[in-house]
Amino acid sequence: MYDYDYVIVGAGSAGCVLASRLSENPDVQVAVIEAGGPDTAQEIHVPAAFSRLFKSDLDWDLDTEPEPGLKGRRLYLPRGRTFGGSSSMNAMIYMRGNPADYDGWAAAGATGWSYAQVLPYFRKAEDNERGADAFHGSGGPLRVSDSRSAHPLATAFVESAVRAGHKRNDDFNAESQLGVGPYQLTQRDGMRCSAAVAYLHPVLHRPNLTVLPSALAHRVVMGNGRATGVEVGMGGAVEVISARQEVIVSAGVYESPKLLMLSGIGPAAALAAAGIDVVSELPVGQGLQDHYMALLNFRTRAESLMTAASPENAALLESEGRGPLTSNIGEAGGFYRTREGIEAPDGQLHMAPVLFHQEGLGPVAEHGFALGPCVLAPTSRGQVTLRSSRPDAAPRISHNYLTTAEDRDCLVNGVRIALEIVAQAPLAQAVTGPFDVPGSDSTADILAWASASGMTLFHPTSTCAIGSVVDPELRVLGVAGLRVVDASVFPSVPRGNTNAPTIMAAEKAADLITGAAR
Repeated sequence: MYDYDYVIVGAGSAGCVLASRLSENPDVQVAVIEAGGPDTAQEIHVPAAFSRLFKSDLDWDLDTEPEPGLKGRRLYLPRGRTFGGSSSMNAMIYMRGNPADYDGWAAAGATGWSYAQVLPYFRKAEDNERGADAFHGSGGPLRVSDSRSAHPLATAFVESAVRAGHKRNDDFNAESQLGVGPYQLTQRDGMRCSAAVAYLHPVLHRPNLTVLPSALAHRVVMGNGRATGVEVGMGGAVEVISARQEVIVSAGVYESPKLLMLSGIGPAAALAAAGIDVVSELPVGQGLQDHYMALLNFRTRAESLMTAASPENAALLESEGRGPLTSNIGEAGGFYRTREGIEAPDGQLHMAPVLFHQEGLGPVAEHGFALGPCVLAPTSRGQVTLRSSRPDAAPRISHNYLTTAEDRDCLVNGVRIALEIVAQAPLAQAVTGPFDVPGSDSTADILAWASASGMTLFHPTSTCAIGSVVDPELRVLGVAGLRVVDASVFPSVPRGNTNAPTIMAAEKAADLITGAAR
């Protein structure tokens, strides 16, 4: 009953891609193990409602350990626990990163992962409403569209940023990443186009594809140095899902290293401390990166998205697929350099035409907007370790945000760039006062505020990186029949939102697994 060719752990962004691509071959049996359930909640599909999923039963609801660079503060880390994974609760921004990211990976030993080599997979995945060109694809599973909200406050931000000296950029995924403009989104007809919507739902009818929901992976089963299946808890019982060809771990940046360590793959000392026998000693969980963001919040006299949830806007969404409820919240933004002499941007802005504070959990009772600079190419590195040998225990997560001088300088300069934009018309005319901002533009005040108010930008990567845990074909070093396919394999965090790169990596992995890439 539980015997398949490929067993995929996780129906998140990467897992959905793999489920679709591997099951294209009717001669193979594919199983997907997902800890959550189907993505049926309305809040998943209505774009502006995504923050209502935070700390729900569709959220892994993780936290960091006390962060030394943030004066011991713990940060909330939302991650999707449903079909589509975090693509079912993200801000839907379609961003690939910078070509320098991928060329840097390849130069450091990630053979096959240069920008020229990954661009075809970005294009293969994409169905851009603007059509195909040298940079973009059309006809792929993932719909990419312009905003159907285009909130006036977001438009005012772009105009003010141009007045502050930033060039307008209508396509951050083409020739240049620098500049400001509206973001393209993974939406179809104004609704979320998650990896589940794009890849999984259209193929659920295939007789050779089985999805096992509400199933928690306990460990990868080994035999003679090879992964042979996955031990899973489901329906109150523990079952083994056997894999004739490969086990593919796509559980996410926090859960994938946890599962490997529970299976005896990781740092020997840490495994011994948890009472786990070592199968393969690898630096699993090390090298964690993320984008740390500090959101400046301002009150406005202009109407914000606070009033988006009206009957009129609901009708507009349903009848025409547009209006405030189609907003992804982070509607506009851009990329900038905080210092001279660097090849690629080191900062990114996200502009939300609504107050967004207290890590997205704060109440919204008045009109305003949020503008968040982030550390785009962080030098800080963290780790994921086991809290317990129990598979249902959350891992220990330490990001080490702002623990290097380079990251602190980048964020301080980014906050000053954001303040300069807010001071320009027309955005300045909409502001009635500060809601949550630094006490001044001094370095000390900015750092004190950013340490107390900053948050994750939801872009963790690199805990099972190419070169240290997996090879360039994403095979776990020293263990046959086992791969990791998700953002944990990235050698470093890309300069931008990470969902599109994760989908790209899974598209490439599918070709590596089937031999189509050779």
